[in-house]
Amino acid sequence: MKTILNYFFRGMLIILPLFVTGYVVYATLIWMNDLFNNLLFSWFEYEVPGLGIVTGFLLITVFGFIMTQTFTRPVVYLFEKLITKTPLVNIVYSSLKDLTEAFVGDKKKFKKPVYVEFSEPAGMKRFGYITEESLKHFGLNDEVAVYCPHSYNFSGNLYIVPKDKVTPIKTDSTDFMRFVVSGGVTKIHV
Repeated sequence: MKTILNYFFRGMLIILPLFVTGYVVYATLIWMNDLFNNLLFSWFEYEVPGLGIVTGFLLITVFGFIMTQTFTRPVVYLFEKLITKTPLVNIVYSSLKDLTEAFVGDKKKFKKPVYVEFSEPAGMKRFGYITEESLKHFGLNDEVAVYCPHSYNFSGNLYIVPKDKVTPIKTDSTDFMRFVVSGGVTKIHV
């Protein structure tokens, strides 16, 4: 019985991540396809498989292109100003915008991998990213902000750390994030 359970768990280690990943991708694609098919092509008498996904991708890409043009920047600025003055909406919008910009775009924040050495317990270190190198506006002259993501979770901790306790790691920031989020299981190439 122990051997059978061992094989079962080994099979689960392979099947579960594949199944969950496949299901999330499948559900997202079906949702996108249905959304854009229903919004844009409801006048068709028949459904075109995949047309919603292609249309959604093209619309988002064209929208991104238009929003980066010089003539649209004042409109974007006014829209964001309006959003930031709206209670509650401001919190959701600015948090999601900052989170998105931290991973993609010109203002990437997770690009300086480091490890932080803590004095208690002795010898403990945490992997993270420097997100702010100057905290002078808080009256903290010799500290930096280090974000340490949690493994297998969309959360983390922000530590204010003395600069001399932070050691840069020379590696690709994306591979480093994958390593940290996987709990150190994913291999990184240094």
